[in-house]
Amino acid sequence: MREIRMPAELALVSEGDSIIEWAAQGFTTGARAWRDGAAVAVASPDVSKHDRLAVAGSIEDAVRLVTGVLPEVGPSYRPFGDEGLIRALAERVPGLRFSAAFGWMDADQVPDVTASAAWLDGDGGVEELLAEASPSSYAWPGRPGVRRWAALTGDRDELLSVAADAWSAPTIGFLAGVATHPVARGKGLSRRVSGFVTAELVKSYGRAALMVDGNNPAAIAVYRRLGYTYREVAAASASA
Repeated sequence: MREIRMPAELALVSEGDSIIEWAAQGFTTGARAWRDGAAVAVASPDVSKHDRLAVAGSIEDAVRLVTGVLPEVGPSYRPFGDEGLIRALAERVPGLRFSAAFGWMDADQVPDVTASAAWLDGDGGVEELLAEASPSSYAWPGRPGVRRWAALTGDRDELLSVAADAWSAPTIGFLAGVATHPVARGKGLSRRVSGFVTAELVKSYGRAALMVDGNNPAAIAVYRRLGYTYREVAAASASA
């Protein structure tokens, strides 16, 4: 295997794969990348809550590459990529087990939404809303990589729905932390705040992406209406 040190080379060998480019974070956060034949892997520390090892390419080459990379980066790194590839890795790489399947969605067009949300000046009130509406959120104020929050507010300037620009890479903006207060649900607020952030991410980075629970068809439908396409992905982890 050979280490890749430049974003341009990584984009070339991965054919612009959005997961690979996102995981690399522009090589500004300690990420490292390698290539072996038609496979590429990026080890990215503490991105969207986990140490991730994003993987793409042919199964045979990826098995060889991940087998070589994991001892170097350590067992905290979770292989992450297209579901079929991750299932194959979990079966064929010693010490790995399949963890979970979910969705990766990305978009490269500015959605047609009413721009009624806005970026917050700081993050006041976001933690309280998340604790009430989405305590399992990966994005929280003050967490490394969480850059800024957008919100829709009520008549008294109370936060009703929020979303974050978090763990964005130079060519991939990342949408996270989407939450709507229980009293304001059912009014399309999540779509509006997500649409605002998506538009801002596409304008700033060229593409936007997010992760979604594959068993949440309502959320997937909202993001599809905003122009995102769905990709079945999965993660593996070190065997207990």
